[in-house]
Amino acid sequence: MISPAAIPVKIVTLDVSGMKCAGCVQAVERQLLQQVGVQSASVNLITAVAAVEYDPDRASGDDLAAILTRSGFPSQPRSPERSIGPSASVQQRYQQELRGNLNQLAIASTLIILSFTGHWFHSLPLISTMAFHWTLATLTLLFPGRKIILEGARGLWQNTPNMNSLIGLGATAAYTTSCIALLFPQTGWECFFDEPVMLLGFILLGRTLETRARSRAAADLSALLSLQPKRAHLVPSGSESDAPSVDIGVETVKVGEWVRVLPGELFPVDGEVVVGETTVNESTITGEATPVAKQSGDRVTAGTINLSGTVIAIATRVGEATTLGQIVQWVEVAQTKKAPIQHVADAIAGYFTYAIIALSSLTFLFWSTLGVHLWPDVLLSAPGDMEYSPLLLSLKLAIATLVVACPCALGLATPTAILVGTGIGAKQGILIKGGEALEQLHGVKTIVFDKTGTLTEGEPRVTDCLPNEELGWTRDRLLAYAASVERGTNHPLARAIVNAAAEQQLDLPAAGEFQTFPGLGTQALVEEQLVLLGTPEWLSERGIVLPRDRSSLDTLVDAGKTVISAGINGQWAGWIAIVDPLRREAQTTLSKLENMGLRVKILTGDRPEVANKVAQTLGLQPTDVIAGVKPDGKARAIANFQHPAPDIIHKVAMVGEGINDAPALAQADVGIALQSATEVASETAQLILLGDRLADIPQAIALSRATFGKIRQNLFWAFAYNLLAIPLAAGLFLPHFGLLLSPAIAGACMAFSSVTVVTNSLFLRDNDAPSQAL
Repeated sequence: MISPAAIPVKIVTLDVSGMKCAGCVQAVERQLLQQVGVQSASVNLITAVAAVEYDPDRASGDDLAAILTRSGFPSQPRSPERSIGPSASVQQRYQQELRGNLNQLAIASTLIILSFTGHWFHSLPLISTMAFHWTLATLTLLFPGRKIILEGARGLWQNTPNMNSLIGLGATAAYTTSCIALLFPQTGWECFFDEPVMLLGFILLGRTLETRARSRAAADLSALLSLQPKRAHLVPSGSESDAPSVDIGVETVKVGEWVRVLPGELFPVDGEVVVGETTVNESTITGEATPVAKQSGDRVTAGTINLSGTVIAIATRVGEATTLGQIVQWVEVAQTKKAPIQHVADAIAGYFTYAIIALSSLTFLFWSTLGVHLWPDVLLSAPGDMEYSPLLLSLKLAIATLVVACPCALGLATPTAILVGTGIGAKQGILIKGGEALEQLHGVKTIVFDKTGTLTEGEPRVTDCLPNEELGWTRDRLLAYAASVERGTNHPLARAIVNAAAEQQLDLPAAGEFQTFPGLGTQALVEEQLVLLGTPEWLSERGIVLPRDRSSLDTLVDAGKTVISAGINGQWAGWIAIVDPLRREAQTTLSKLENMGLRVKILTGDRPEVANKVAQTLGLQPTDVIAGVKPDGKARAIANFQHPAPDIIHKVAMVGEGINDAPALAQADVGIALQSATEVASETAQLILLGDRLADIPQAIALSRATFGKIRQNLFWAFAYNLLAIPLAAGLFLPHFGLLLSPAIAGACMAFSSVTVVTNSLFLRDNDAPSQAL
């Protein structure tokens, strides 16, 4: 039997049109999950995309898109060929939808004005006649309202009713009832042709405002997309700064080619400066506004701005592989992932439309058969001196119940806040990989830091090299052997040893058969001698006898230095001491986190003496430090923090950057990695600090709390609105308070309910909530 892990999985992103509410989201997800080979599907109402995991041997993206299209949701797979990500058309789609809504709104507004004029100015000829009102209502249903009615009817026919179904039912019922009253005046019914006109007009107004707000919510992602220049100045390899260039499309630049970047231009690719000097504004990627000086050998990033000098850079990453391209892709993926709380709202919304149709039918049956007999005075609530017939009053209440319900607000409550929150994060250099990460982060109680490269600068330097002189080792020879071994790894401590040898201009002997033991050490063959570098405990486990006199080691450790023990051919060869200075913002960051009510811990593979010295400098207690931990032990330590007692569960965040941190990052509820982290750590983490600044961690937590606060507010409003508006529309307050909601006013309430949810999410962006929270 083939295990699920052995089944090949492919992910396709589908652009899905026609979704209007959370009921549509449920219908699309249900359609996808029913298809053979589909393993999971996540649909986002705001970004109008579906992320689908499927078995490529049993399904295809084109087939899935075709199925959704036949179901009334026109879809197509996103092209993988765009240079920096597939969402280049997100803003265009919003603008196109907005233009369409504005055109329909202009028509509907004209009809509403004419309807009001005829309704209130009875003395005017022509427009006060019932024939004129019938014409207005007919034109409204045939033109601006046609799409709503047809899409609603298609949803009913395919057993996937949505908000358009409710609006379409309400508008056509009001129109049909008025037509009967007009054709058969003996019924004594009121003609209310103005109701479908105003109902559809308010709906279109609400959708126009909602589309504008949703477009603003997506503006941060669009701003990222706009950072990619369209053209690049290609120069021959080995050129000087004034060499002639050829302008080519940025998507055609290849790795290894040279490009010139003039002052004021954006860097088109990730690369390394080979000619010239300049300053670069990297705020678009890292959120840091201070310009950074760049010269030959320095790295530059696509989307950053060249400020002062002309430079030539060699392309190291192009297209989607650039930092900017990856950021855009990560942000897009983040905005398709749902927060766990959204699943609850979507599950409710999936049955919402069915429930409203049933409730509307019950409302009609109740008032037509029982309500008017229990409270006959309600028939006198008609405008003017008229009196409602029982059937007409029942129809009005049923129609109002249909159109006042707002499943759209439920569907928009979470994704709009997540869209805005992740956009703010990306703009500030905080990359959050999805709604689940935002939801988990806001509830974190404990935050655990790795030490080396995380709390420290990650640029350590060798301060002492103490060889075993009894075996004839000298300082330079020991350092050269150690550097030869460490060339096979990219750990910050390894770079320190290699850099120290380079500064001493030592000739490094040839080395091979490199092996790395994360959290312990590394080994290699150097001139046919087995060289081991790592913790003293690891060398002891490998059978190397360490000196009994540990006074020199203790002196180095007491000074807060990390000590690496060297063993060559089974014998101890010496100590190498390294200092990795603390980041400047480390102490203030940890203080902010504690002031936010978080418990701060240090988890490191370094010696306890070194870790305690760091903790003391940072103002932490020895009990807040767990040292000498192997990579798998880090994951167990995180699990212990998550479950301090059998009946207690705490949410824990882990901050790290190395390969040895990956298990702990995966175990934590939220893994946080620096941009300089290894690829394994970056892929494992749910949150990446693009500016490599610890100070962004309190900012990220404040952002998550503010975003989740908006989600709660939105959901409260969505539920509270429906709980209040639906009984009001169904006539609950009619007998004792005389409150009757007309279908037109009910439609206006429904439209503005959705607008309220989106606008409330935008306050997160406008008020700069994360900064306010600190």
